[in-house]
Amino acid sequence: MTGPDMQADDERWMAAALRLSRRHVGLTADNPSVGALIVSGDGRVVGHGVTAHGGRPHAERVALAEAGSAARGATAYVTLEPCAHHGRTSPCADALVEAGVRRVVYGASDPDPRVNGEGAAILRRAGVLVDQLLLPPNGERSFEGFLSRIRRGRPFVTLKMAVSSEGFVGRVGEGQVAISGAIARCQTHLLRAEMDAILVGFGTAVADRPLLTCRLPGLESRSPRRIVLDRHLRLPLDHPLIDTAESVPTFIATDVAEAARLAPFEARKARIISAGAGDLRSFLIGLVPLGIATLLLEGGPILAQSLLKADLVDRVILVRSRHGIGGPGVAMPAGLNALSGFLRKSDEEFGDDRWIEWERSPR
Repeated sequence: MTGPDMQADDERWMAAALRLSRRHVGLTADNPSVGALIVSGDGRVVGHGVTAHGGRPHAERVALAEAGSAARGATAYVTLEPCAHHGRTSPCADALVEAGVRRVVYGASDPDPRVNGEGAAILRRAGVLVDQLLLPPNGERSFEGFLSRIRRGRPFVTLKMAVSSEGFVGRVGEGQVAISGAIARCQTHLLRAEMDAILVGFGTAVADRPLLTCRLPGLESRSPRRIVLDRHLRLPLDHPLIDTAESVPTFIATDVAEAARLAPFEARKARIISAGAGDLRSFLIGLVPLGIATLLLEGGPILAQSLLKADLVDRVILVRSRHGIGGPGVAMPAGLNALSGFLRKSDEEFGDDRWIEWERSPR
């Protein structure tokens, strides 16, 4: 099969591999959540795999193990270029060659210096046909944190904020105020389940006293690590985030270094990390060694505006309610009124709310 028919088949199987890759987003540690399909010459899926919990084994090896001898002469569809470096096992590119796969179609290139085209080169040198297929919009979403860590040296940052019909994100002098409806709130909890960590500033932590957990039935164990940016270490020790630090990993990012001030938080199982001495980029870079490649910002307008101004936000999600909350209100960050350098990617209706996503334009 050649020409348009092959192109259509390739796109269909790659779309299926991309859907598969979503299953383990947030569960693969430092490795990307990759999807792989092994498709026989007569169009049957003989093996499928997604990067396992903890990052090993890789998707290709899972799919090849299921396919067994049926992999010989088949086509492998992989959402990310097969790895080319030796770790606990030999490269996945070698495994595909040894299995007798006839053709490999991959989506995104792997910018890891240990790969960066070498995975495809290994396959070609062994006589395997190799094609790269341009991924559809959002095609890199399952491993955007991995790509950000390699390309930018920092996590992929998603800013999510609910905004009332008046343009308010809260009421002055009050704590949490319900803005979005039940459906959008469930979508927010699903978003949390896919993130490595969630960040709020000191002001939001004190005013709202949030738990920042995933509370969807069956996904409670998928709660992200929680980070409070508290440079002066003013968070009360009886805060819900500190009370639950033993069950849900909690980090306090601060510039305070006095052991006596840190000890009470550490005794409650909160982990102390550097706030970057006021440099937000340095703070984000410092999260990478902690295994944090995707970061959800649910803080207030001050921290959101600071990250936008520093050009450190990669995706913006605005949940716009049709309802008002009254005043006096806390205005949404000025930077959200005109998102320069962002492209609108989606606009969905969730009950009485609009869920609108923008992503930073490619550079």
